[in-house]
Amino acid sequence: MATADRRQNVIKLTWAQLHQDVRSLALQLAGRGPFKGIVAVARGGLVPAGILARECDIRLVETVCIRSCEEQVYAPEAKVLKTFSQDAGLGWLAVDDMAATGRTAALLRAMLPKAHIAAVYAKEQGMAHIDTNPHGDHRRPFLRYPRNNGAKRPLSRAARGREDTGNRLVLL
Repeated sequence: MATADRRQNVIKLTWAQLHQDVRSLALQLAGRGPFKGIVAVARGGLVPAGILARECDIRLVETVCIRSCEEQVYAPEAKVLKTFSQDAGLGWLAVDDMAATGRTAALLRAMLPKAHIAAVYAKEQGMAHIDTNPHGDHRRPFLRYPRNNGAKRPLSRAARGREDTGNRLVLL
């Protein structure tokens, strides 16, 4: 279950809540398919895409890579790092975890104009750029995803000398 941090007005999602919300999205998408495949927006859309692939029995999953924020701060401009284009997206489902400002979804729409674009969560600004969202979360100023709830920094950051995570790899 998601918990609210009233001091910062942050909703801390759990993996179970995220899974439940993606399943709600799958139910909404059930009548809109069948889809040829899923285009996941890396990194946020990867987990939802995996769950949707299972729930909707979709076996083809592709990715696009768009950088729209760094260190949980929105960048001035979103940057496309990897594209995908097949039939202008006709019959494809594009998915991201959050449509906050709508910039990523707008880039997706330009890249895949005929795709069905879905987001697990959306803020008011982002709602105009997506086709399906299980519930508008525009009331919530900030969602903290399970991957960020008290987690140490990724090992890749430690390897680059940014900080010591305290994590150690153990080979068995």
